[in-house]
Amino acid sequence: MISITSKSPYALAALVELGRRGGGHPVPIAELARQREIPVQFLEQLFALLRRAGVLRSQRGVKGGYAFARDPRELTVLEVVELLDGPLGREASGVFAEAATAAREILASRTVGDVIEAEARAAGSSMYYI
Repeated sequence: MISITSKSPYALAALVELGRRGGGHPVPIAELARQREIPVQFLEQLFALLRRAGVLRSQRGVKGGYAFARDPRELTVLEVVELLDGPLGREASGVFAEAATAAREILASRTVGDVIEAEARAAGSSMYYI
């Protein structure tokens, strides 16, 4: 079936915030959670998964936080969704399989970097490139 839980939209929102604030430098997870109104403990779980998958890197200490381990312009939204929610449309059939294929194509065609840039344009702010 087609299943995207709240994990993926929250993680994508936090990754966009990381891209907008980080500039390649670690950003405290509490700051990301506060800006996007995401429970810190929930975001910690999501970022831990993304760190283990090699998407993010973490740094401890006073200047600690999370930063991208991979270029967000090379990380598709589909990769994030499937890391957190599993294969999209894995057991779908019929019209649901078609819908899953369409969703996969759209999510695979957009990168986290694309979403960061789109949000920055919509907000009228300058873009930090990582």
